[in-house]
Amino acid sequence: MSVNTQEYAILVAGGSGTRMQSHLPKQFISIGGWPILMHTIQRFFSYNPQIKVVVVLPADQILFWKQLCTENNFTLPHQVVAGGNSRFASVNNGLAVITGEGVVAVHDGVRPFAPVNIINEAFAVAAQKGNAVVAVPLKESIRKITHDGSQALDRDMYRLVQTPQCFQLSLLRQAYQLPEEAAFTDDASVLERLGEKINLVPGAYENLKITTPEDLIWAESFLQSGN
Repeated sequence: MSVNTQEYAILVAGGSGTRMQSHLPKQFISIGGWPILMHTIQRFFSYNPQIKVVVVLPADQILFWKQLCTENNFTLPHQVVAGGNSRFASVNNGLAVITGEGVVAVHDGVRPFAPVNIINEAFAVAAQKGNAVVAVPLKESIRKITHDGSQALDRDMYRLVQTPQCFQLSLLRQAYQLPEEAAFTDDASVLERLGEKINLVPGAYENLKITTPEDLIWAESFLQSGN
């Protein structure tokens, strides 16, 4: 990767807290004394102190987020933009405020434990090959539901996709000019519609997307273990 390549991160945080059984959106729930989203932002600055971070939040949560930053003396620089009615629209809104070229990571705001070495690998591969998507092998057996029951599949042929997903900005901008489709479940699926080959890089099981109360218990334990 060229030392002159600017790096960006779009952190998408549109959660409502429903699956968390909480009135507080999950990105604002505190773990280790900080809202989850602050931990996520910090990870990217730990990787690259010069990175430019864009946080995408529902419009009605932006003021509350700014209050949380003040209360927690959280001063890592980031731009906040309002999200859209879907993840596709929210990422598009984040892209719209990035005017330069370089490499951008799109990352879930509630994945606060992405290892720095994995972030580094994803950016490096994307800078070289156009894109890089973090993924991990399945730990358990997998079955496909069929019309007459189910069928065992070879789990070695599948991966669980995580974030960050990193892209050369010119490619991702081109992809996000496509009309939105229901099949666009992540950014890689949008880029794939252009006919691009997706490059997988090894992820980590600790790079958990925090969505349930059980995830919170694990996250607190993980932080207490010194990570």
